[in-house]
Amino acid sequence: MQNIQCELPDHNPLSPEIHDILARCKTIAVVGVSPKEARDSNRVARYLLEQGYEVIPVNPGQKKILGKICFRSISDIPFAIDMADLFVSPSRVAAVVDQCIDKAVDVIWMQPGVVHNAAGQKAREAGIQVVMNKCIMQEHKKMTAP
Repeated sequence: MQNIQCELPDHNPLSPEIHDILARCKTIAVVGVSPKEARDSNRVARYLLEQGYEVIPVNPGQKKILGKICFRSISDIPFAIDMADLFVSPSRVAAVVDQCIDKAVDVIWMQPGVVHNAAGQKAREAGIQVVMNKCIMQEHKKMTAP
């Protein structure tokens, strides 16, 4: 059996900062989104669409997801994005963070189970806000709860 280390986030924004992120980031690339409706990545992407966000699917093995053109990588998106929401294994995070730095993305959001402290630190040093190991849908629901 493979020995997989699970990191805990060494830094995360506080709730007011997370609410600010969700209020100002309108164009969100969902990296690793699945075409399968039962998968969390697809459910979260659909939720974000329903909440009025512009969702950009990123999955190299797909042409379209949720009726939208699917891009192979962050680097292949030909326009600016506010946030990259990562549904990828921690081993793939560093490469995605490098693409986000090159593209001047404002925020990198890593879903539950996705943590890479070294890549997160590199992103923060490049001026990118980083959220790790949190579900964007759950955080949005907290923000909009009565």
